[in-house]
Amino acid sequence: QVQLVESGGGLVQAGGSLRLSCAVSGGTFSAYGLAWFRRTPGKDREFVVGITRSGVRTYSAHSVKGRYTIFRDNAGKTMYLQMNSLKPEATAVYYCAAVAQDLNSRAVPDTQGDYEYWGQGTQVTVSS
Repeated sequence: QVQLVESGGGLVQAGGSLRLSCAVSGGTFSAYGLAWFRRTPGKDREFVVGITRSGVRTYSAHSVKGRYTIFRDNAGKTMYLQMNSLKPEATAVYYCAAVAQDLNSRAVPDTQGDYEYWGQGTQVTVSS
């Protein structure tokens, strides 16, 4: 059974930075496309960033483009989200997600229903 465990959330001031981690166990890490979603109270989870199984291609929501970076360490079976220039509206529970991909996949889904595995989430709070 594939398990995802997020860490790194916390309280940060607006303009600051935070790095989230997602450790993956129980599966072949390099076979999965990965993504970060976030959810605020009363709303569905929204796509933030994603990375293909090869790590060659990454995708970002327009609202975070240029400020957030996703990367993966296949040897360490961990994915990361580096968040810079944080804004108060980034306050949310952040979830990592995984979906099995073909070797030559060139994209990752941006819809939560397309992902097979999820972590429990980590809270990020950005104060103004």
